[in-house]
Amino acid sequence: MNLFTPLRLRDLELKNRIFVSPMCEYSAENGHPNAWHMVHLGSRAVGGSALVLTEATAVQAIGRISPADTGIYLDSHADAWKPIAEFIRSQGAVAGIQLAHAGRKASTAAPWLGGKANDGGWTPVAPSAAAFSEGYPCPKELTATEIDQIVSDFQAAAQRALRAGFQVVEIHAAHGYLLHEFYSPLSNSRADDYGGSFDNRVRLLLRVVNAVRSVWPQSLPVFVRISATDWKEGGWDLRQSVELCRRLKDAGVDLVDVSSGGNVAGVSIPVGPGYQVEFASAIRHEAKMATGAVGMITDPAQAETILRTGQADAVFLARELLRDPYWPRRAAQELGVKIKAPVQYERAW
Repeated sequence: MNLFTPLRLRDLELKNRIFVSPMCEYSAENGHPNAWHMVHLGSRAVGGSALVLTEATAVQAIGRISPADTGIYLDSHADAWKPIAEFIRSQGAVAGIQLAHAGRKASTAAPWLGGKANDGGWTPVAPSAAAFSEGYPCPKELTATEIDQIVSDFQAAAQRALRAGFQVVEIHAAHGYLLHEFYSPLSNSRADDYGGSFDNRVRLLLRVVNAVRSVWPQSLPVFVRISATDWKEGGWDLRQSVELCRRLKDAGVDLVDVSSGGNVAGVSIPVGPGYQVEFASAIRHEAKMATGAVGMITDPAQAETILRTGQADAVFLARELLRDPYWPRRAAQELGVKIKAPVQYERAW
């Protein structure tokens, strides 16, 4: 079965093609992960997923979506992540971290506290001084010097992630957060080297990739998550995504995690089972790039079909793994594959 065939990226072998998608928990303390994150992420490793990715983990304090987001902008953050990464690896899974900057969508409250914008207590930053939507504050437009600092902070975050024991680093450039804000013409109206043309709008993302790749071991993979389309005419689209992914591949990116949307409020998105898989497929075939498919993938046969038909190299599951951390075990049973259980659970499996 394709779903349980190992995937090798550089010198790293993942035992199957089931990846835990980054999912914000809004439970950190001053950027530090805690017991909740150990149990949340550790359970998915015990459950049999091959790659366990952290939530969006900020490279700057003002890059957090909320004050309760995790970070890796302090050495003490790396220290807090270390035992979590160690436990994930002890269960035969690969520990991955998603490095992020929320841009103009930062400084919000946790969802169960109302999710109100600008409740974090700081002014968000962005490529241009344009709010995400009504109710969001107008962000501060970044200067060239501040952009340079963001690149440096992504690089420093990758170094801390390596010290913490992570084996995969994913750069978050999707869902309307900072790097997506730069490459989409709907959120970037700059007139300098970072705005206007396609080359200029993707410049920051490529700089971040190069900075991270320069300190990340050549034996270990780098992922990038993108939004393949803004779902709005005149915005970012699949054609531009394919060209971007060709450049990401040349820059040393090993897999693109293909999502969509998040940069424009109020757009109509045709959400349904596998609704984003076609984007992963197009990028895989046109950019000759390994891809991960994400978006309402819930059924083992559905996941197996995506891989068997060559639409993606792996599947990222989010909400389904919140509902059932042991989804890989269920998938193996339904597909007739025998997988090894943790020794502590063998009598039940």
